[in-house]
Amino acid sequence: MTATEATENDRAGAAAVASAATGHGPQPAPGATPPRTPLTARATAEFIGTALLVAVVIGSGVQATELTRDVGVQLLANSIATVFGLGILILLLGPVSGAHFNPVVTLAEWWTVRRGGDGVTTREVAVFVPAQTVGAVAGAILADAMFGKPLVEWSTHDRSAGNLLLGEVVATAGLVLLIFGLARTGQLRFAPVAVASYIGAAYWFTSSTSFANPAVTIGRAFSDTFAGIAPGSVTGFVGAQLVGGVVGLALVALMFRPAGPPDDPRQVGGGDRR
Repeated sequence: MTATEATENDRAGAAAVASAATGHGPQPAPGATPPRTPLTARATAEFIGTALLVAVVIGSGVQATELTRDVGVQLLANSIATVFGLGILILLLGPVSGAHFNPVVTLAEWWTVRRGGDGVTTREVAVFVPAQTVGAVAGAILADAMFGKPLVEWSTHDRSAGNLLLGEVVATAGLVLLIFGLARTGQLRFAPVAVASYIGAAYWFTSSTSFANPAVTIGRAFSDTFAGIAPGSVTGFVGAQLVGGVVGLALVALMFRPAGPPDDPRQVGGGDRR
């Protein structure tokens, strides 16, 4: 490769990253990795992003319980902090790794690759999911350390009721539907606001307060605080989240189909139904 060719390739790579960051140009799958970003950088972004997300969730919960005894106010403070924290993390790290911070999102994107879409490879899944999980545990330990609590203290907050598991199915299905719906309609530039807003709303309209994330669920078991979950409840929550991911992908396939030609009889009036 000549120096000129190398320079042109570097410019192409920079343009692709800029396109992914700004939302202009062809849109990749949800959080699809920008070209030429080293896997180590992407894995680090997933680790740091998930760690900071868990630190925000647990830390704001601890802060809220120390400031008020009103459970409603505690949940409000926890949800507001999570909305802002998640939005900023997606905005910052999205151009690096796609800002999944969630094994369900990573696995769902991997599945779209198997079905002919764009997204993470099997090798990337094998790196991302452990990075997210370890990051979540590290975030819980960091939050405990910041508030002078034992670094590892298993949560005693039981969340095994069936209605809570249903809440997790709904929360995760809605999250996957939102992310991949934005991808199918070329609106991923709105992901930081849309995803953060959805999680904030789901704190309140789901019985489980919307964990919607296996890595975060595991991390929250390491802290016996307002946002914790008992280790015995983790398996049920993760299972419900995986089911929700499947439901979400099914809804995406059902509602966001590629548009056919203008004379396609499936399109009412011959218009583009996207």
